[in-house]
Amino acid sequence: MSPNPINVTFYSVVPSPYQRDLFYALSSCSDIRLQVHYLEPASPDSPWPEKPLQPYEHILPGTYLSWGLSRFHVNWHLPSLRQTDVVVLNGYQNSTAQLLLHLQAKRIPHVFWGEKMVGASPGLKGQLQKGFAQALQQCWAITAIGSQAEQDYRQRYPDKFIFNIPYYCDLSQFMVDRPQRPREPITILFCGQMIARKGVDLLLHAFERILQAGLKARLLLVGREAELPQMMQAVSAETRQQIEYAGFQAPDDLPHFFRQADLFVLPSRYDGWGVVVNQAVGAGLPIVCSDAVGAAYDLVEAGVNGEVFTAGDAEALYQVLMPYLQDPNRLKAASQASLAKANEWSPSVGADRWLKVLTKLTDQAQIQRKKKCSS
Repeated sequence: MSPNPINVTFYSVVPSPYQRDLFYALSSCSDIRLQVHYLEPASPDSPWPEKPLQPYEHILPGTYLSWGLSRFHVNWHLPSLRQTDVVVLNGYQNSTAQLLLHLQAKRIPHVFWGEKMVGASPGLKGQLQKGFAQALQQCWAITAIGSQAEQDYRQRYPDKFIFNIPYYCDLSQFMVDRPQRPREPITILFCGQMIARKGVDLLLHAFERILQAGLKARLLLVGREAELPQMMQAVSAETRQQIEYAGFQAPDDLPHFFRQADLFVLPSRYDGWGVVVNQAVGAGLPIVCSDAVGAAYDLVEAGVNGEVFTAGDAEALYQVLMPYLQDPNRLKAASQASLAKANEWSPSVGADRWLKVLTKLTDQAQIQRKKKCSS
């Protein structure tokens, strides 16, 4: 441990396996003393297996209020920030973030770490969302999750420090035992919830057209079933025979399914980031994403390791998939290009980027304290 480590406290909603990879890398940094507080122990949308918390991780007592698909967390017995140098908030629509931003942000540098903002809901709910977002004016800096989010926050908050630190997760298990690609028939993988927002209906439509064009292919679907039964009714019985639904899988089991694939598709109508794209890079897969996927702007180079198509356009998805299915050399080259990116996306790289941001903010806070003392 450094003689003067930076004391940083993260507040996040839930112990996501992917954030925890980054937190573990940060905890191993000698220049950082880390504390992480979660607003709830688990997410109802993602039933990840429960794993023991690290000594620096804590679950805050609390509850939440539901409004449609939105949840507003209310927590209590908040820890003292007396020894904290920087606070990082991964979310602002909760009582903890609102209290800290209004009561502590002038004394301690606060950073908001988030994906690109989405439009507010209509009516009273939207007014509340806008009111909560106003509290971000109290932040010293905003750390955007991805280049697209960075651009958005620079426009919204031109007077703030804006940094770009996407999600970094452990890809080591995706990088071992990689098969030679492509294989016959080519397997297309989708991993995520089977919902319209993820564009699964578009993928099913494009996949059926691929088969109708006389190409041999297989579609592997991994994730929570949700709306899949209704979506499957829109495709023929012949197409359904070439689709395998593997169900929800724990994060530790996902590498097995990525190894089965030759091509990865995330056709979302909206996805703030999409950690599955990181995993596809680690697995050395060509990647096809919609332009509404945040990770596409940082991880997919069109014509190099994949393609990006217009969100919501099934015809455009079909058109970008066809060349990979028709040309094994194109698929193989894109696979190698993804593989070349994998080492750039390890949690240790993310930890290094966070250290630079935290150092800059603590230096800035020290300058401001000196100015106050001398005035």
